[in-house]
Amino acid sequence: MAKQLNAEQKTVSQVFTDCKKAFLIPEYQRPYSWERDECRTLWDNLYEFAFPNDTIADFDADDDNYFMGTILFFKNGSKEYEVIDGQQRIVTFMLMLRAFCEAFGSAQDESIKKVRQKIEECIWKFDNDDNKESLKLRYEVIADEESDELKKILTTGKPTDKNKSNYSVNYRLFKRWIEDLNAEKPGYLIYLVRRILNNCVLLPIETDSQNTALRIFTTLNDRGRPLDDADIFKAQFYKYYLNRGSDEKDKFVERWKDLAELCNRNFHPRKDTPIDDLFRRYMYYLLAKNETKNDTFPDMRDYYEKDGYKVLQSDETFKNLETLARFWDEVINRNEKFSPRVLRQLYILSWAPYNIWTYVVSIYFMGNRNLDEEKFYNFLNKITAMLLMYAITNPGVQAIRRPFFVEFGNILHGRPLEFRHFKQNENILRERMNQTNFSNSRAITGAMLAWWTFQNPAQDLPPLGVELQIEHILPKKRQELHHVLTNPDALEFLGNKSLLEKNITIRAADYRLVDKKIFYFGDGKKAGTFNFELRGLAETHDDFTEEDITQRNEEIFDAFIKYLRGNDLLL
Repeated sequence: MAKQLNAEQKTVSQVFTDCKKAFLIPEYQRPYSWERDECRTLWDNLYEFAFPNDTIADFDADDDNYFMGTILFFKNGSKEYEVIDGQQRIVTFMLMLRAFCEAFGSAQDESIKKVRQKIEECIWKFDNDDNKESLKLRYEVIADEESDELKKILTTGKPTDKNKSNYSVNYRLFKRWIEDLNAEKPGYLIYLVRRILNNCVLLPIETDSQNTALRIFTTLNDRGRPLDDADIFKAQFYKYYLNRGSDEKDKFVERWKDLAELCNRNFHPRKDTPIDDLFRRYMYYLLAKNETKNDTFPDMRDYYEKDGYKVLQSDETFKNLETLARFWDEVINRNEKFSPRVLRQLYILSWAPYNIWTYVVSIYFMGNRNLDEEKFYNFLNKITAMLLMYAITNPGVQAIRRPFFVEFGNILHGRPLEFRHFKQNENILRERMNQTNFSNSRAITGAMLAWWTFQNPAQDLPPLGVELQIEHILPKKRQELHHVLTNPDALEFLGNKSLLEKNITIRAADYRLVDKKIFYFGDGKKAGTFNFELRGLAETHDDFTEEDITQRNEEIFDAFIKYLRGNDLLL
């Protein structure tokens, strides 16, 4: 088995002096963010450690140690130490060490010269003639526009005049605190530096790969948000375009910003970031295209990492991601290129219990760019029927993936979907529907109500941005107070529920149907509901009874069975 990690506690001096290659803060990391408060806390903690009881004498150089935390990294292809966790600490230490170096200047005192040499060995790599060859910190973060200032400070010891970056601000703070220490307690500085270098310890953890390091970081880190998959993927694209020239690299940076903005506007996944969600949708397309035989879908980072992230070293891939993001922007914003019935079907799917529908539609679009309206509508209709049926008969993410995996080839090539081995017995299905708990908290409830709402061909979509909620037509409050139902379970039947605008639900929630009419129709000042069925009920009913609930429930179930039969999903 390959070695997974190597961890050994070391002093600050050992960590930075012993490293033969630079610590690399890679492209995908987030910019340096430490400010005055973090630096002041670090400085105060170091001072209190180095000078117990505010004196030089009470420190035990043999036994006193101060743990500064971990540095998590792996040795990359260039043998550099690519940092996954600890970048803020490393950068801050380098700034502080450079400030110490400047404070000692060209002092001729032998003890000071030795300490200064130790500091320099932490900051620079020296050649065989003891000349400074390169810095031991290489900072390549794409999103950090001030990174040149860090290199300038570490190289020259002088920040750019009036530069306001965190690097310059923090470096000046360390220089000022050093000056204050020298003024208030002459002679203390050399002891502070020695005790930091020799008695402050770090735990450098070296892993065998980037993925191992990232997994360890995700497990151990409790200080902030771990790196997103897209941070890693962005870095791979960045390297690819950088190799094609600075112009291509600059264009990529702008294109990435546009892509991220598009995703942030349109994607709202439960777990991933918006741009991670785009990469996941595209991964499913690649799985279908490559005719994957394994229906246990891989971790996304593992999938893209294959062959050294080969799939991301491609202009075609990035163009495809942009195309896919624009397609979903058109879907979500109801572009007029889509027919009304296609938009209605896409809206129903937006209520689906599982995100699998977005992956499946992405496969279909990427394989059939020039969408035929009739074929696309039939495809959407079929996957809607399958998703809703399986959410009732075989609930669970793993279960719902299987029938779509089998159909990947048909989806990709725009052929009719069969679901041959996943059809359901009508009687068993009806029994399962009767047994299903359609509580408001279950996604299948909203999905079924969305499907039912749009069985009326005259039903318009709600305006963009309008939030819908599930409305109890016979209010829960009325049942609690008056016990009007002989079967209390009927309160949670689909027959007693409908989709209604959130602002109307809030106002109408506890009223009887006769009193809700003003909310459903509107009162001249506030608009009524978009929901035709609710408006129709308000026209024909003054009350909504247990008999009405049961009858409507059967109508929904009968219509759904007919819908599935029409999509050839029943045995």
